[in-house]
Amino acid sequence: MIDKPAPWWHPGFNMLGSHRGRLIAFFFLYMTEGIPHGFALVALVTQMRRLNVSPNGVGTFAAVITLPWAFKWVMGPMVDLFYSEKWGRRRLWIVVMQLLMCVTLLSALPVEMGSQVTRLTWLLVLHNIFAATQDVAIDALACGTLKEHERGTANGLMFAGTVLGSAIGGAGVLYMIGRGLSLNTSYFLIIGSILTITVLVTMRLREPVQQKLEGVVEGVRMHELAKALHIYWKEAASAFFGARRAVAGLIVAMLPIGAYSLSLALCSNLSVELGMSDDLISKLMIIGSLITAGFCVLGGFLSDRFGRRKVLMIAAVGTAIPTLMLVWGMFTQGWIFPVPMDMPDRPQPSEFLLHLYIGTGFLYGVFQGVIYGTRTALFMDICNPAVAGTQFTAYMAMLNLVNSYSTKWQCWIVEKIGYPKTLMMDVALGMVCLLFIPMMTKHEEPEKPPELAEV
Repeated sequence: MIDKPAPWWHPGFNMLGSHRGRLIAFFFLYMTEGIPHGFALVALVTQMRRLNVSPNGVGTFAAVITLPWAFKWVMGPMVDLFYSEKWGRRRLWIVVMQLLMCVTLLSALPVEMGSQVTRLTWLLVLHNIFAATQDVAIDALACGTLKEHERGTANGLMFAGTVLGSAIGGAGVLYMIGRGLSLNTSYFLIIGSILTITVLVTMRLREPVQQKLEGVVEGVRMHELAKALHIYWKEAASAFFGARRAVAGLIVAMLPIGAYSLSLALCSNLSVELGMSDDLISKLMIIGSLITAGFCVLGGFLSDRFGRRKVLMIAAVGTAIPTLMLVWGMFTQGWIFPVPMDMPDRPQPSEFLLHLYIGTGFLYGVFQGVIYGTRTALFMDICNPAVAGTQFTAYMAMLNLVNSYSTKWQCWIVEKIGYPKTLMMDVALGMVCLLFIPMMTKHEEPEKPPELAEV
């Protein structure tokens, strides 16, 4: 008698056992990353700007707390080498990190944002260390379980989950604050959201046995670590530098893919300076997040059918359109430099500029969504599954480093040269990646030396 798979509502149901289950699982796993991310970089950043923290100060805060994402590759070997098949090679890491994320948020609850910014910053840095480690395990799980034909759609849904999670943690919290919810109470909403996904999704992952590196055994012991790391890094080095596509991948990962400014802290600063209320910002962000999430899925779908490189390059160029439209509007309306929140008789933006800002933000979300739904699938295509915890994670870490350094330089330089010129610099830098994306070609078999290829 053949055992029937458990129904979806049963605790033993395997989320990874079907195409639909895998898509749903990774959507919600990425949502656990987006919820606290949006809370910190939208809700907290917006409140800091209202307290008259300078754009440079806000940029520093945002850049510092996101730095762990740029160094998450450090955890790649640990996630790949230390595991338990019994508790789930990747699942155990994900569960533990989600719980630690909740602990750090709970620790940040009594911290005063106005007078204890340093303490809050370091608590959020610790939180992001756990969140980034969780991301390493999730990405390695994705590399080992997703089928090639579903990677584009899956990655689109994954980043849709991030975007919607960010909307819940950012715009959702701002919306509730506008209706009387205290910032402290909102911490419990974020923690509750993460724990819900832990129980309903993460605990129901049943991983297949994955490829192991020759010479490396399960649950590497300390006396075996040196040998395991030697084998591991030899394989990883070959994966990173053994082919032109991998080197091109590293270069692309270290560059902004398209214009970035309309999605980072510079945009949050501008929303406050233009006189928008928390309620209006939250509503616009929810609409924008839905647009971006929808096009994440569409971008993944298109990349599966028309080629990832082609779709990614078109979307990268597309981000320049709304950015340059806003440049034109700010020049013509004379809104050049950041305006202090405590400035007497602060200038008020025209209705035209407000509408242009809102419209370009929505249009930008279209192209940003396509990029999110495409780029990770492209990087996944060139990874060696045996070292995915390091190779793919290194690519993703570099992408996060781009977010961090872009946030910092934009918020620093805007005080010196103004918004329009900063936006134009952002566009110029975002187009450099177009020189290298065509080199990220995909191959099915390991490359052979020329003399063997002729045999």
